[in-house]
Amino acid sequence: MKTLLIKIHALLNKTRQIDFLAPLLLRMYLVPVFWMAGTKKIEGFEGIVEWFGNTEWGLGLPFPFLMAILATATEFFGAIALFFGLAVRWFSIPLMFTMLVAAGTVHWDNGWQAITDPSAPFANERVIEASNKLAIVKDVLQEHTNYDYITSSGSVVMLNNGIEFSATYFIMLLALLFMGAGRYVSVDYWVERALYKEQRALSLNT
Repeated sequence: MKTLLIKIHALLNKTRQIDFLAPLLLRMYLVPVFWMAGTKKIEGFEGIVEWFGNTEWGLGLPFPFLMAILATATEFFGAIALFFGLAVRWFSIPLMFTMLVAAGTVHWDNGWQAITDPSAPFANERVIEASNKLAIVKDVLQEHTNYDYITSSGSVVMLNNGIEFSATYFIMLLALLFMGAGRYVSVDYWVERALYKEQRALSLNT
């Protein structure tokens, strides 16, 4: 049994030859998320500033113009950095902070779930109420439309807008903070490799 476990472990260790795929896929998953968020903020920047600063229907954040600039720049340039694998560990920090701010100011009151599902764990009163509203929407659609056609591309759902997505992105960025951009398919890898060679050459000459 011990020998079998050793062989299995050795086999698993061979996967380290392609371990660069994990950070690469994390980066490529996050690129469109932050690219879309950043470019949409650029397109509607005045509205973002107003939303950040408004205390009645917005977030009521201090220094809304500055906050909007920082959030937009972080997401826009963060997406570019993730794509090329450039300074990924550095960019992960402000992107993680952005996710924390989003979770605390936009999504926190809505609970965990991104999509309303009363049967899922952590379903709160808001989710239960939303599921009742969703049932009404489905009844109206079934009565007045071709419901089978409408749902042929997917089920009708209601957005709960909880912290699920921002928490998931935070965890993915935290992984990148620790592991970096990954080998081979990143600028960071080749820059670090060149610096290491230069440092090694200097140490040999001294």
